[in-house]
Amino acid sequence: MQVWPGQAYPLGATYDGAGTNFAVFSEVAERIELCLLHDDGSETAIELRETDAFVRHAYVPGVMPGQRYGFRVHGPYEPSLGHRCNSAKLLLDPYAKAMSGTVDWNEAVYGYRFEHPEVRNDLDSAPHTMTSVVVNPFFDWSDDRSPRIDYHRTVLYEANVKGLTMLHPGLPQEIRGTYAALAHPAVIEHLVELGVTALELMPVHQFVTDHRLVDAGLTNYWGYNTIGFFAPHNAYSSMGDRGQQVLEFKTAVRALHMAGIEVILDVVYNHTAEGNHLGPTLSFRGLDNASYYRLSKDRRYYTDTTGTGNSLLMRSPHALQMIMDSLRYWVTEMHVDGFRFDLAATLARQFHEVDRLSSFFDLVQQDPVVSQVKLIAEPWDVGEGGYQVGNFPPMWTEWNGAYRDTVRDLWRGQPATLAEFGSRLTGSSDLYQDDGRRPLASINFVTCHDGFTLRDLVSYNEKHNAANGEGDRDGESHNRSWNCGVEGETDDPGINALRGRQMRNFIATLMLSQGVPMLSHGDEFGRTQGGNNNAYCQDNEVTWVPWPKGGSEEDADALALLDFTRTMVWLRRDHPVFRRRRFFHGRPVEGTHDELSDIAWFTPEGEEMTQRDWEAAQAKSLVVFLNGHAISEPGARGEKITDDSFLLMFNAHHEPMEFVVPVNHGKEWQVVVDTAVADGVAPGSGRKVRAGDRLLLADRSLVVLQRPA
Repeated sequence: MQVWPGQAYPLGATYDGAGTNFAVFSEVAERIELCLLHDDGSETAIELRETDAFVRHAYVPGVMPGQRYGFRVHGPYEPSLGHRCNSAKLLLDPYAKAMSGTVDWNEAVYGYRFEHPEVRNDLDSAPHTMTSVVVNPFFDWSDDRSPRIDYHRTVLYEANVKGLTMLHPGLPQEIRGTYAALAHPAVIEHLVELGVTALELMPVHQFVTDHRLVDAGLTNYWGYNTIGFFAPHNAYSSMGDRGQQVLEFKTAVRALHMAGIEVILDVVYNHTAEGNHLGPTLSFRGLDNASYYRLSKDRRYYTDTTGTGNSLLMRSPHALQMIMDSLRYWVTEMHVDGFRFDLAATLARQFHEVDRLSSFFDLVQQDPVVSQVKLIAEPWDVGEGGYQVGNFPPMWTEWNGAYRDTVRDLWRGQPATLAEFGSRLTGSSDLYQDDGRRPLASINFVTCHDGFTLRDLVSYNEKHNAANGEGDRDGESHNRSWNCGVEGETDDPGINALRGRQMRNFIATLMLSQGVPMLSHGDEFGRTQGGNNNAYCQDNEVTWVPWPKGGSEEDADALALLDFTRTMVWLRRDHPVFRRRRFFHGRPVEGTHDELSDIAWFTPEGEEMTQRDWEAAQAKSLVVFLNGHAISEPGARGEKITDDSFLLMFNAHHEPMEFVVPVNHGKEWQVVVDTAVADGVAPGSGRKVRAGDRLLLADRSLVVLQRPA
């Protein structure tokens, strides 16, 4: 077999049509072997003799796409110094574009003996671990291009590839749970009709199910256990795992783009699947442990701000380079439109504290590719000082946990909520205005993958996670939920009606709030997880979306909620007053004919709110006026934007209340939303009310009045 010197860049395996260039970084390695793996279990070892700046490389003519490979690193095994090299371990390429197989968790994949952790384990891991795969980079993208939808027009939909598609009755059985299912017209039609503009996929970077879950008969369903930052997860491919997963993923992106839907990836750059000092040796640990991971003072151990056993070393130029190379790859080669960064506070820990001026953010801001896509932070981790909502750099948006908590508190009747609710409804200026950001920095959500579903939020006071096998100790214990009187499922029609109303309240509030709304998959149907608020390991019907087929009363309720969700999404999309690009001023806008302020707040009696009203502990009801004539930001061509005006009436009280339509803010209004009605729309076509009229709002309900421009 011929072996040529090759190039040190790009890292990974690069096929050029005639052969493949291999390049891998390790500062600590004394010698590295490239191992080409054959289907009969044998391997061909090629020493990488060429070295440039700690990158070992070679070009091997004739190595084609589909070839499986790995690395063996000869070097120091000195855990006390942070070094864990072991040539008995076949290592995954950190830059592999595809990975084949699974890890079977034989003792051989660990660097130590189970019975004697201080003793080095020299069992060969090759028969028991995953392998890297050479891929064909060429793909016919045709005229594909990013929809590049502005944030103020964005509606996010968080979904799991498998969970969204596994039970869809309109999909062929053989593609359910795969990238191909995302590209199927039935799934795309649902997203388009719902009004979704961006599909935020839970992790699709190659991940593994850790040893503990396998032993318990469970699966890492969520996918927050990455081992390959360049490789699409192979189990989501319907075609195979020798590079077919790359082709299938690209095909899905192309199909979604054709429908005008962006693809955003939930990415986990804060840690890897190798866990703590007792974890397996799969890739980074065996290549150069100290260059990739944040180690403790006692370098046998890892600093963990993620709750997973390790954290990547964000001051290492090699770790930072890998992350930036990965991000650019997914944008340029896989055509994704943005990223949601899991536990993003860890990415800001250059030393110990969370630092918004850390090297990672500097690199992102100056990068001509990555800086131009959507960047969404989950602005916390589990380390000290890790809750950083509102503190990310100006070009970033954030999952707004304060929005989630406040909206939940309002509708469950928590006292002293109104003042903060007013801030959350209008874009959280207290969090984002001080650093020049706009309302669109706030990604608003009531539910997501982590925690209760929307239906469970109104059906359970307590978590019910016994199926996870952790004695119900896992998951959040303070959910800000309310079961409406009975824990779990019930046949009581009154309680079920209240739960339906509460779900409509949450959906309507989300779509009427300034910022960027995010729905969690299946919430539009009222999906339940039986009270499990940490279903990360439930790859089954607990988490899969139960698409309604029609015919049953349960399906009828699901379809009614779907219709209401569509109504609210499209109401938002049709009216720019709900998706302002600037914060409200609370005063008239120059040039408006009615001289009314852009926003006004009223008590249920129709009187303007005073400081005492905002501070009243038991107050749970208010009216908001949104002036469609007082939108201060111009359109794309500098034109003035005008819209209808709206009155939003919130009654989070446990009893019905009369609301007075404010005077001097419009003579005649039409009721367009009433969450007290089963379909969410007020009965009677064209129901009109006038200034000064009194409306009786049901307990825990929301009414929207509209006045034409």
